[in-house]
Amino acid sequence: MAEIKGFKGILYNTEKASKIESLVCPPYDIISKDEREQLIKNNKYNMVNLELPVAENKYEKAGQDFKAWCESGILQKDEKDSIYIYEEEFMAYGKKHKIKGFISLVRIEEFAKNIILPHEETLSKAKDDRFNLMSTTNANFSQIYSLYIDDKKEISSKIAELSNGVPDIEFTLADGVTHRFYKISDEKAIADIAAKFENRKLFIADGHHRYETALNYRNKLIENGTITDKNHLGNFVMMMLVDMENDGLVVFPTHRILSGLENFSESEKLEKISEFFKVEKINSIDNIENELLEDQTKTVFAFYTGKDYYFRLTKKENVELKDFITDKSNAYCDLDVTALHTLILEKIFGIDKANMANGKNLTYTRDISEAISKVQSGNSDCSFIINATKVTQIKDVALAKEKMPQKSTYFYPKIITGLVINKFID
Repeated sequence: MAEIKGFKGILYNTEKASKIESLVCPPYDIISKDEREQLIKNNKYNMVNLELPVAENKYEKAGQDFKAWCESGILQKDEKDSIYIYEEEFMAYGKKHKIKGFISLVRIEEFAKNIILPHEETLSKAKDDRFNLMSTTNANFSQIYSLYIDDKKEISSKIAELSNGVPDIEFTLADGVTHRFYKISDEKAIADIAAKFENRKLFIADGHHRYETALNYRNKLIENGTITDKNHLGNFVMMMLVDMENDGLVVFPTHRILSGLENFSESEKLEKISEFFKVEKINSIDNIENELLEDQTKTVFAFYTGKDYYFRLTKKENVELKDFITDKSNAYCDLDVTALHTLILEKIFGIDKANMANGKNLTYTRDISEAISKVQSGNSDCSFIINATKVTQIKDVALAKEKMPQKSTYFYPKIITGLVINKFID
């Protein structure tokens, strides 16, 4: 099953590069232009230069910077194979959460082998970008976030034991998230953990584009003769592995914003929606999130059209998604996003999968205030505010060998980029 191993990670030398909190960055796909500029302004060696390069020949520039930073000692390679325990402490839904896992290498496997399981669709444009970056740097700058099942807590208890001391790195960023990082180089401890994964599957939580890119790039390295044996580091990718039942796991919903619709009519859409959903007008928009959370046992959305009210849409009990989707599992049909996409976006608004993939009329946000303000300003026609997908649903869809619609999950907080780098070709 899943094969994991330690590796000689490349880490910042903070004596030369300055404090680690000025060097790390969020994942590339959530960094705005302004945020990128500020990160570099704070520290010219910030990881965003490598993870999200901007230049005429941006991928080549990232490769040149990476090489230069390694040669000058800004980045240093560990002497021993290690795994790296990583913890985030944060606030969500008014409560303190902690999530702890470990970063290691994982052997890349085709999805058909049913060892590493995806749950979301991907876009070709994003994969091309990551492939080009990997081709010029031969490195993973950020980890793929994956989950594993550990019913007996054999792995998580070992991770807790190995990280019960003072962390090698600890810092808190402006968003309030505290990050702790422990380097574990004990060969026996690493081997013991690796052995416990021999009968386990991994479920990708975040980083589908990066995983598929790693798979494609590994295949290229095999084809051109760079990889000649199974132990070559190009057969592996860097992952953060977390127990699926970790109490700290938080998944935020991703809301849908619709724009550029022809002749949009609230009343016309509601009439069609009422065929599948019970429609209730709620004369305040101040408490949408909590009002939806109260109905998590049902398939329920908020439909907002820019006024001082919204419509709560609850799927009727006699409406079965299986009547509309005959080639998918019950797990897929039970998802709120499946009902929203199938019954409303596709059937009523005419936004098909190609439209969704190209972002013609549909954009996404995890911020309810943005989903509201864009409609209020007139920049968008309407929005749908939804509840989060449950972690158990992610597992069930993945085990059914299916993929959710794009942007079905948003694990919070994101794993920080820049604590450790995996270079698989010297």
